[in-house]
Amino acid sequence: MKTNQNNILQSTSILIADSQYLIRFGLRKLLSQIDGLKVIAEAVNDEDLAAELKATQPNVVILDYNQPTHFSTDTVIKIKQISPNTNVLIISDDNQKHGIYQVLEYGVNSYLTKTCGEEEIIDAVKATAKGEKFFCNNVLNYILEKSFPREDDCSPTPLSPREIEVVTLVASGLIAKEIASELNLSTHTIYTHRKNIMKKLNLSSASELVLYAVNNGMV
Repeated sequence: MKTNQNNILQSTSILIADSQYLIRFGLRKLLSQIDGLKVIAEAVNDEDLAAELKATQPNVVILDYNQPTHFSTDTVIKIKQISPNTNVLIISDDNQKHGIYQVLEYGVNSYLTKTCGEEEIIDAVKATAKGEKFFCNNVLNYILEKSFPREDDCSPTPLSPREIEVVTLVASGLIAKEIASELNLSTHTIYTHRKNIMKKLNLSSASELVLYAVNNGMV
């Protein structure tokens, strides 16, 4: 598995979908300086994006869906339909609960705001290329403090103390290998915990698990 991930990073093809020229130019300039990352196409609206997806089948699409008449939350669905193996990184200035929640539910891999810096963008692209999730602190803080206020609930959690630790670390942005190191467990054990957690909570995606952690004050 590690070898396959390394191969992906050595030849990651990227499509930038943003109506703003300066954003596309800036991202292309930044990513062109990183070995193994190659911007192969750009799109300014849904029509362009559909055509480029069919022609290139990129590893990663970087998308700002919050651009009326150009892109929308439904754009994520279209990407999945046209190119199922393409992973999606959102870089957007959307600050509305509905839009953020919707694209997370649609299964985007990663989400940054347009205030995020160079290091976060590069890390997010690399994580997304490997099919991992990456949420910048700005997004996690926004979800926690503004978008998803939780009501007091005295109901007991169905999770064990160890499972709660795993959920907390997942929601904090750590991958399985990092969680295993943090808890002194094997990576296989972490995957088993995650599988059991998802089953207990009746969840189907990592994004839903993050939202569960947020809504229950775990991050």
